[in-house]
Amino acid sequence: MIKNYKGLFLASLTIFAACSDDDTVATVPDEPITAGSADFSKYVSVGNSLTAGFSDNALFKAGQLNSYPNILASQFTLVGGGEFKLPLLGDDNNGGLTLAGTPIQGLRYAIQGFNTCPSVTPIIGPIPGVPTNEIGVPLTGQFNNMGVPGAKVFHLLAPGYGNAAGVLTGQANPYFVRFASSPTTSVIADAVAQNPTFFSLWIGNNDVLSYSTSGGTGLNQVGNMNPATYGSNDLTDPTVFGGAYNQLVTALTANGAKGVVANIPYVYTIPFFTTVPANPLTSALIGGCSEQPDGTTAPNIPVGDATIDQLNTLLYGPLKTALTAFGAGDRIELLSKTSANGLLIKDESLPNLSAQLTAAFTPSLGAATAAFYGQVYGQARQAKKTSSVATTDYILLTTQGVIGTNAPSIPAPVNVYGITYPLQDQHVLVPSEVAEIQTATDQFNLAIKAAADAHGLAFMDANALLQQLRSTGIRANGLQLGAAYVSGGAFSLDGVHPGARGYALIANKFLEAINATYGSNFKGVDLNNYPSQYPATPLN
Repeated sequence: MIKNYKGLFLASLTIFAACSDDDTVATVPDEPITAGSADFSKYVSVGNSLTAGFSDNALFKAGQLNSYPNILASQFTLVGGGEFKLPLLGDDNNGGLTLAGTPIQGLRYAIQGFNTCPSVTPIIGPIPGVPTNEIGVPLTGQFNNMGVPGAKVFHLLAPGYGNAAGVLTGQANPYFVRFASSPTTSVIADAVAQNPTFFSLWIGNNDVLSYSTSGGTGLNQVGNMNPATYGSNDLTDPTVFGGAYNQLVTALTANGAKGVVANIPYVYTIPFFTTVPANPLTSALIGGCSEQPDGTTAPNIPVGDATIDQLNTLLYGPLKTALTAFGAGDRIELLSKTSANGLLIKDESLPNLSAQLTAAFTPSLGAATAAFYGQVYGQARQAKKTSSVATTDYILLTTQGVIGTNAPSIPAPVNVYGITYPLQDQHVLVPSEVAEIQTATDQFNLAIKAAADAHGLAFMDANALLQQLRSTGIRANGLQLGAAYVSGGAFSLDGVHPGARGYALIANKFLEAINATYGSNFKGVDLNNYPSQYPATPLN
C-alpha cells in the first residue's frame, strides 16, 4: 500500500557555494605576521573528532591533513611554530579501523549517485572496500594532534583509554589505542608530556551529541557523579563536566602555556538534525514513482491521493475520533492531499492513552487487535516543525532510510514507519529531549567560558558560529557557506562533522580569537584552497 521513500528527503545537490566578496579574517597584505604575547613554538591540540579532522563518517589521512589544528599549525610556523605531528592513517584515504584484522570502524562516506524522483537528490553511502588501518600495532613517538574521535570530557582524564584490551568492552578508544604512548596513559597525560607552549582545547560536544544522535535513548545523568557508570549515549552531569574540564585546563596551563578553547554548538544547528523534514508526506511522495513513456520516472500523484484517502478512512480518521473523545484530538490530523503532512512518531513524554484506545477500538476490532492498536498508538502523534526550537521535532538524518520501510514483526498494513507505524525513540528528538540537550549545552558552555576567563585563555564561540551558519550563512573568500546538508559547503556527508572547507572556516575563527586575546595578527587561510566535499574516487 505504501511505497518506499528511502533517500528522498535530502536537499538538492549544489556542491559549490555561491559567490561573495566578504572575508571572515581581514587581510592586510604587507603587514608582517607577529605572534603577539603568545609563544607558538610547541603547539598541542586536545579534543575529540572535531580536533582529529573526522569527516564523512570516518577519520582518514586527507581529513587529518585538513583538520583545523593542522591548519592552525601551518599559520603558527609563520611566527616560529615548530613541527606539528599527526597520527596519520593509511595513504588509501578510505578510513576505517581493524582490531586483529576484524573491522571495527567503517569506511568514509561519498556521493555514490543521484535519485531523480520525486526530486534530484544525492545517494550517499560508504565507499566500497574494507578497512586496512590496524590498531593492534600502535604508532610510536609523540603526536601534537591529540584529537580522539568519540571522546567525552572525562575520557581525556582516564588512564587506560588507549589500551587495546579495553576496546571491545568500551573501556578504551580505538583511535587513541593507535597512538597512546602506553596502554596505561591518558590523553591529557600524553598532551602535557610534550610541554606545550600553546594549546587548543575543544571538547564536550560528545557529552551531548551521543545522546542526541541516538534520538535521546540514553539517560540524563544529572545527579550522578560517577561517569564510570554512564552509558555511551548518556548526558553528562554538569558538575562532572565542569570538574573534568577544569582539570584539563589546569593541566594544560600548569607550565605557563597559553591557549584557546571553544564551546559547544547546539545540536539543532547541524544538518544531522535539520535535513529530514518533520512533515515530508505529500501525495507525490506517498504515491511513489512510476516509469513514463519516455523512460524517465515521475511521482504518481493519483496513487498518492488514493492512498491518502485510504489511510484517512482506515486509520487516521478512527484515531482522530477516538483521541478527540479523550481530549487529545490534536495529536492526529487527517492527511491532506494539497499540503505536506507530519510523520507519525512516538512521543514518550505524552500521557499514555493505550488503555483508553484499547477500550474504544474493542467493539469494532476485537480485543486482540484493539489491544495492539492501543499499544502502538497510545503515545503516537504527528511530528511538527514550527518556528520555535521548543516545539519542533527533529528527525535524525539516519532516519531517512527508515521512513516508508516495514517495522519488523509488525503486521501489514500498520507496519510502515512514519506512515502507519510511529517512528520510535531512536528515530527522532522530541521537544522534551531537545530541552534536556539545550539545558546541558548551556551549562557546559558556562563551565567552558568560566575556565577560559579564569586562566586568561582565548575563547572561540563555536555555538554562535554554528548558529550563524544555520541562520544566515557566512561569506568568506568569495564563497557563501551555510549549514544545509551537502549544498551548504561547510559540513561533510555525515551531517555532523565539518568538511575540509568547514574546518578551514573554523581554523580562521580560532585565529580571530587568538588575535583578539594575545595581540597576534594572523590573516587566516583562503577557503578556496579546501574542497567542499571529498570525491568518491581514491584521494591518493
